[in-house]
Amino acid sequence: MGKGNAKTYNRLSRGVRRALLGSLLATPALAVQAQVQHPPPAPPEAIELDRIVVTAQSREQELKDVPIALQVVGQSVIEQTMAENLGDLDSFVPGLSISDDQPTQASFKLRGLSTGDFGIGTDPTVGVYVDGVYAGRGGGTVLPFLDVERIEVLKGPQGTLFGRNTAAGAVSIVTRRPDDQFGGRARVRVGNHGKQYFDGMLNLPAGETAAFRFNAMNSQTDGWVRDAATGRPLDDGRNWATRAALRWDIDDNTQMLLSWDHEDLDQRSRPAIGIVALPPAPGLPPVPADPAHYQDPIGHAAYTDVVDNNETRTFDGATLILDHAFEWGHLVSTSAWRSFDTYNRAEEDGTPRRELYLDTINIEDNTTWYQEFKFSGNTGRLDWVAGASWFQEKARQSSVVDLTSDSINTAAAGLYGMPLFGMLQDAADFYGLPVQLFGHPWREAYDNTVDSTAYALFGDVIWHATDTLNLTFGLRYTRDRKAFTWFNDHHRADALNQALQALEQYGVLPQPVPCQALGLCAMDTDGDGLIPIDAAFLAGFDLAFSDPVSMANKGVTNRASHAWSDWSPRLVIDYHPSADTMLFASVAKGYKAGGYNAFSPGASFANESVWNFEAGIKRDLRDLRIQYEASVFHYVYDNRQAIRLDTTSDIPRYVVSTSDLAARGVDFSARWQASEHLSMDVAVEWIDSTYKNYVTPEGVDLGGQPTGEPSLSFAAGAAYTVPLGAHGELMFSARHSYGGSARCNAGSLSQGNCGRYPAFTIGEERNRTDLYLRWRSPSTHWSVAAYANNVFDNRYVNGLYTYGTTVVGTTAAGVSEPRFYGMELMYRF
Repeated sequence: MGKGNAKTYNRLSRGVRRALLGSLLATPALAVQAQVQHPPPAPPEAIELDRIVVTAQSREQELKDVPIALQVVGQSVIEQTMAENLGDLDSFVPGLSISDDQPTQASFKLRGLSTGDFGIGTDPTVGVYVDGVYAGRGGGTVLPFLDVERIEVLKGPQGTLFGRNTAAGAVSIVTRRPDDQFGGRARVRVGNHGKQYFDGMLNLPAGETAAFRFNAMNSQTDGWVRDAATGRPLDDGRNWATRAALRWDIDDNTQMLLSWDHEDLDQRSRPAIGIVALPPAPGLPPVPADPAHYQDPIGHAAYTDVVDNNETRTFDGATLILDHAFEWGHLVSTSAWRSFDTYNRAEEDGTPRRELYLDTINIEDNTTWYQEFKFSGNTGRLDWVAGASWFQEKARQSSVVDLTSDSINTAAAGLYGMPLFGMLQDAADFYGLPVQLFGHPWREAYDNTVDSTAYALFGDVIWHATDTLNLTFGLRYTRDRKAFTWFNDHHRADALNQALQALEQYGVLPQPVPCQALGLCAMDTDGDGLIPIDAAFLAGFDLAFSDPVSMANKGVTNRASHAWSDWSPRLVIDYHPSADTMLFASVAKGYKAGGYNAFSPGASFANESVWNFEAGIKRDLRDLRIQYEASVFHYVYDNRQAIRLDTTSDIPRYVVSTSDLAARGVDFSARWQASEHLSMDVAVEWIDSTYKNYVTPEGVDLGGQPTGEPSLSFAAGAAYTVPLGAHGELMFSARHSYGGSARCNAGSLSQGNCGRYPAFTIGEERNRTDLYLRWRSPSTHWSVAAYANNVFDNRYVNGLYTYGTTVVGTTAAGVSEPRFYGMELMYRF
């Protein structure tokens, strides 16, 4: 379309819109007049299945024409499930799993692939995008929904279209843009456990060429877990967010979209329920904890003695999109900035006892910049997209472990058979010295920074070879560079160190002890096999980060930088034997950028790559009002590297483990508009995921064993509308999700994420049922709804927090949420 024609078309479009709006406004008056006269009987309206338009291939296409395994979650599902973020929806997308019990450290899994790491040294395997902008790592991905139009879940590697860190797939969130109609919404929701929620939206046209859209949300809860000792809530909190967007039609060929997002999260960190039976004080549990004696955490008393067990996040982001139409196509420039600060301090021991105290803190400061130029056009036989992008991330992270001098004494007794501070306190008491060694804080920390930059060039061309055959070829080149630092200082225990120095002045220290008794002969500098337990030794006696590499680098800043490159192609063939059927086959590569082990100075790992082969069918049976798609897939994932807890050492430490895995599976989804008032949908995934090559740090060979992924998961929903004539309408919906039991392997129990214990099972099959009932007024302005999520109150053990198992003999667990129910009042105008 030429430039002049484009101007004429846009003017004509605005004229048509004005005429259409005028006719719509006039319709009620004409209808009343027609009723006074003798109205003819209205012909029955044709019942049609809604058409879904997606942008999964960087183009606007109908879902039925996209040769990718793709599930779309629309606004209706978001409303009917009362979902406030992505973590509320994952069970309704088979194959997708989101761990968001700590939203500042969220992780994603898709088709069995995930990143088992929370450090800034590595990147996620599933990319999350908001309006085409990469959301970055976990701390900034699970944000509250504000004016979300739809969510597209692309399964399988998306390296060509989306780039780095989409080895497993991509989750694309699409928000609503400001439009030319004045309108808004106000919504209030209340529920059990002190739930209060409010959100509002206002769309304001500004003349014929601009419009503003404002959103605000505030949510708070009293929590569903309470401390058994104090009665105070352990998971209460609040979250508020705002979004503002401006759309400006600069001229007939150029449009600008500017948006800004802000969020403030302030809540308790995830509760940890202790599952080790404790003897009466001063008795201590055995070290390490015995899994055979673990208690069922569901319904068990919960305790937290962390004073500041808070999880907070402040997020800000801005996006500028410029779209200009040329005679040959479009140029879209996307510029984005995102920044978040997080703090998360969590209970680890699950007890109120000082001699077992253990907590962890994760602090992250993250800022990213993104710039993309994307060109697109259509020449009849060719439909193409090409572009270049630049991404930069600067992040700082502190990983902290807090203990007390009491729990250090417990750990020393369990690890070395020598309660160091207890022995010294007995000596001080014997001599009547005014020294107190107990009740003092003890902190160890690891600090990391990363400065990463990624450049990419990409292209994707659809060749319409015939009227029924299309061939697609895409290729992306990416260059990643990361500069990383490690800093691990000796522990901080100022009050305790002062007490130890006082003992040294009184002559109680030093006391030579055979190094074999402590298992610390590497610290025997004299070579006589004796270590003096003096103030200097105890000042360097660390537990949390005590692997040989870290110990050798105490108090030293280590630096490393490296660059990685990748070519990510995709090839697709789709054939349309009829107007309602598409057959497709594809091969695509995805990759995850290389990185570093945040807890081991100098330890790096290379790019990870996955090749995926897929074939499927999509059918759009308009006469039957049915649309379905099915595909079979097989992928091979090489050099998958994850941070894993090494349980072979007395003190737990994180190491990098490398594995190769493969999977095959089937995806199926369908929608059916059964009648004018009844709609149904279903989605199913079956997968067989196994390790090709993998030996754990414990020396267990998992080759040929399952990776832990359940074989079967599905979700189904139905909505039925009852017209009430002049009294409006009722709509009832029910949704159910099922996740099969996890396929554990020989190494699962050591990680606490899968396995059967005498009192409970981790990884058992899961069911969730949500019900929703809404009345809407005839004018559609008012609506009242009642909802129940997890209506049958199914509860499950999510996993174990095993850090304290070999340190103080305690283990804690996390459990899934209970039933939630409430009411909602909404007004639209």
